Order: sequence, then C-alpha cells, then structure tokens
Amino acid sequence: MRTRATIALTTALLATLAACTSSSDDKADTPKSSPTTAAEMPTTTAAAPGAVELERVADTYVNLYFGGAGEGAYAFLSKRCRAKADPTTYAATVAQAAKDYGPDHPATDVHATVSGDMGRVSYKVKGLPKFDQQGQPWTVEGGAWKYDAC
Repeated sequence: MRTRATIALTTALLATLAACTSSSDDKADTPKSSPTTAAEMPTTTAAAPGAVELERVADTYVNLYFGGAGEGAYAFLSKRCRAKADPTTYAATVAQAAKDYGPDHPATDVHATVSGDMGRVSYKVKGLPKFDQQGQPWTVEGGAWKYDAC
C-alpha cells in the first residue's frame, strides 16, 4: 500500500515538475528567485508499517509455511531468527509441515497491534487450532515486518 502511494506521489511530482519546466518559448524569462537547494527541499520520513500491513504479512507467512514454501517463509524471519535457523533445516521443517497438514490452512481472525517497530499478531490457523497464535512477536527490519518468534 505504501509502495502504491509512493509511486502515485512520485508520478504527480514528476508531472508537476515537467509542467513547470517545459516551455515553448526559447527566450523564457529566468526566474527571479534562486533555485531551491537540496537543504531547502522538504523531506519525508517513511513511517514504520502499521497493523494492517502486519496482518497481511502474517497471513502471507502462514500461507507460505503450510504451503511448503520454505525459502519464501524463511525470507520473513527476522535477522535474530535467521541466525538461529539454518535455511536448509528450516526449509525441511516447512516441507514437513506441508506434507503433514497440507496447504489449506490459512490464517483467520488475524489481529495485530503495533508499537513503533514492534508488533504482535494473534490469529487462528484454519483446521489446526494447535497452531493458533496469541501475541506472536514481529519486528520491523529494513522497513518490512519480520517474524520474530524464535
């Protein structure tokens, strides 16, 4: 969602700049004010992704996990969890979960709370109540939510 907003904003800014700088008159008057320097340009700080994004990411992670996509699910792990989980062993665990339970176990009733760069997600796993989660920890790394329950 943030990517779409950024693209739309960038497109609008570029269109505005193009309209302001294009001229059919080669002898256009020079501006009377000095050009804006980089130091004067307004800056925006990217906000940490919110609860809605965390809910979407957690749902995707659950689908990858039970779908047997070990490499895809591993990409959602935090740096701390990746340091504890060998990619090959993790992929084998995910493959075994897909073999044992099958891919038809999406997350349902997904609810997230966020405080800064930390989030907690609660959800049910359809048909597998033993995998339901309450307050599962997630963290923001590189602007994206990462699973941090290791």
